[in-house]
Amino acid sequence: MAERPKWVPGDIDLERPSVARVYDYWLGGAHNFAADRAVANQTLEVMPELRGVILTNRALLRRMVRHLLDLGVRQFLDLGSGIPTAGNVHEIAHAVDPAAKVVYVDIDAVAVAHGRSILADVPNAIALQADVRDPKSVLEAAEVRSVLDFDRPVAVLMIALLHFVPDSDDPHGIIADYLDALVPGSYLGITHYGSEEEGDEGEGAVEARRRYSKQVTPMIHRTRTEFASLFGDLEFTEPGVVRLPYWRPESPDDVDEAAARFPGFAALGRKR
Repeated sequence: MAERPKWVPGDIDLERPSVARVYDYWLGGAHNFAADRAVANQTLEVMPELRGVILTNRALLRRMVRHLLDLGVRQFLDLGSGIPTAGNVHEIAHAVDPAAKVVYVDIDAVAVAHGRSILADVPNAIALQADVRDPKSVLEAAEVRSVLDFDRPVAVLMIALLHFVPDSDDPHGIIADYLDALVPGSYLGITHYGSEEEGDEGEGAVEARRRYSKQVTPMIHRTRTEFASLFGDLEFTEPGVVRLPYWRPESPDDVDEAAARFPGFAALGRKR
């Protein structure tokens, strides 16, 4: 049995890997356990480029938040946020406007406990432990209502989240419930694992997804068309639905030959 660090909640099973902690390890974080690192490394064996994929996704989050700030958004609801390590939403937003409001939501107790520790002295930012598949429990939480004003635009972020939500959990319905609570001028930002069509992922990606699904949680592949359908009748902002590296890159040098094969999509939609 692994030794329990002091910062770990008592009810956490150290032998069971979690989405948030495996992701934290790939990002170079320190809030993960041996079980998380084992799964992460086994997945990297068959898909060595995966760590770069994760870092690209993280860079996309920063670009998307900056763009939303440029659009005038000052409220962010980050669903499935994971462990809020350096360069996360509140740091980006507060660098532009210290009055910007941020709510992180995750089901992982370690992610939330660490998030609360980080945010203890940060105004206008909180971490909530909740199941994002239950929008009512999130939207009606007193902590959320104390931070976010739903009479003003809110940006809902689902970054690397929905590929863990199978069709049986009705991701379209979940999204619709969140959007129903938002005023026009609000936004929905999503990144998601996938490829143009089922079956063209590449052998390494298929095996990596199989290992991850078996040892952590099932991971869902969606095509570009399936991904786009998640936005319902929202209006896409430029550049629409694209593979992650093509979503508003900071420099042309950030888009290389591998970008066209990147295993995932990104888009930002506006509620009219």
